[in-house]
Amino acid sequence: MQEETVQPQDAGNSAKSLEQQLAEAQAAIGQMREQQRDQMLRALADAENARKRYQAEATNAQKYALERFAEELLPVMDSLEAALKTRDVSGIELTLRQLASALDKAAVREIAPLPGERFDPHRHQAMAAVEADSAPNTVVAVMQKGYQLHDRVLRPALVTVAKAVEKSGGNPISDTDLD
Repeated sequence: MQEETVQPQDAGNSAKSLEQQLAEAQAAIGQMREQQRDQMLRALADAENARKRYQAEATNAQKYALERFAEELLPVMDSLEAALKTRDVSGIELTLRQLASALDKAAVREIAPLPGERFDPHRHQAMAAVEADSAPNTVVAVMQKGYQLHDRVLRPALVTVAKAVEKSGGNPISDTDLD
């Protein structure tokens, strides 16, 4: 059997080759790290730019939210001023219709309960309670209409509500006493 001996020259070449491969691998890793760092910085910059853009859009949306509504009210203002100059009742009625139309376009709805309608504390504000022929806790009269924007109450309707009629003994009549 013959033993193979490693020549020093072969060992030097393989060591050099390993060092060269290691250096190339480290260079490749460094290049990949630099690319990843660059991609990360770009992603962070994009996110920051998007955040600033959305923040500016939100600020403008808040600032100019009423722009369309205000534009709808300008002709109403013009008509009202013209009607006041001429003291024309029909002009004032026309202006009221224009205002109602502008409010309708802005999704502002009246809260005007009818007499006998059940009192709703979320949409109505009781200004007085009076003895009436109608059932207790029902609307007797509307003192001032209320308004709501979509489902949010801007101003509740001011109403007078019915209370139970008191007997001569001072005890109120309940619904069961009427049967």
